Amino acid sequence: MADSMGLDWMVTRMGPRSSRRMHSAAAALCTVATILAFSTGCDTHPQAQAARASESEAPATSSSSTPASMPEAPAGIVDPKSFTTTGPLVAEQQADIAAEREGRIVNIAVQIGDHVQRGQLLALLDDRALRSICDAQRARIASADAEARSWESEQQTAEADLRRADAMRANKIISEENWEHAKYRVDETIDEVTRYRQEKAAAEADLKTASVQLEQSRIVAPFAGVVGRSSARPAQEVKAGDVLFWITAEAPLRVLFTVPETVMSAFSIGKPLELTTADYPGLRQSGRILRVSPVVDPASGSVQVIGAVVRPSPRLKPGMSMQVRLAP
Repeated sequence: MADSMGLDWMVTRMGPRSSRRMHSAAAALCTVATILAFSTGCDTHPQAQAARASESEAPATSSSSTPASMPEAPAGIVDPKSFTTTGPLVAEQQADIAAEREGRIVNIAVQIGDHVQRGQLLALLDDRALRSICDAQRARIASADAEARSWESEQQTAEADLRRADAMRANKIISEENWEHAKYRVDETIDEVTRYRQEKAAAEADLKTASVQLEQSRIVAPFAGVVGRSSARPAQEVKAGDVLFWITAEAPLRVLFTVPETVMSAFSIGKPLELTTADYPGLRQSGRILRVSPVVDPASGSVQVIGAVVRPSPRLKPGMSMQVRLAP
């Protein structure tokens, strides 16, 4: 009401043109207010406001709501029977085969996918220099051994001469100078035998070192399996530690997976497993739990489990991803 009286006073004070403009503005304001009132319900009565408030506080209902007689399962609880996880297939024997010495590859005997046996040649490094060293050391050993044997014979003769000289010296038959000469001869032969024996031992040690390096020229399979990867190239210069092949055994196969601690009690050693893979949708593979980690990973709240694949299908290969669940 106060606003209406003020508006009339302003209209009275204004001229006809100003009065028309003010009445037009007032009419526009009234129109806007009317639109806003209808858009918000257009009911400012206290009882109507209370009714709207009570309606907004009432709980929403839906035809799909859960009945009171069927409460929902607590959040975070997983049914072990329906729990499914994934994990890779691995073989117990898998290894990167690296060069044990530097050299140049002169022969590659296998390719990816080849089946190999324990000790089978995979690749060969240039070993010509090492073979020459081994031959030289063998000759050195033979020469030192021959010299040692010769001086051992000389030592025996010298020792016999010294024993006769000792008897003659005791009987004053030979001079002290002649006895000393016999004694010196024995000492000389002993020194020569020792020297050649030491030279032979040194040559044997050098031969052993060269033989080890020569053996390292042959890169062989440490166990029976299949070549999964190969980075060896003809005439490639390699250093000690460079990985050239990756070999995996084909059996026995293991599946590695994790389970949350909420269901870990159901995954005990010996429990049967059902394994499937997207690579072969119709394949159902049996397994059993082989080992369970005694430690829960605090970061993920999960436990590492290792399963053994029972009578694996020939279609299963190490590295394949398997879906794992407890067998029904």
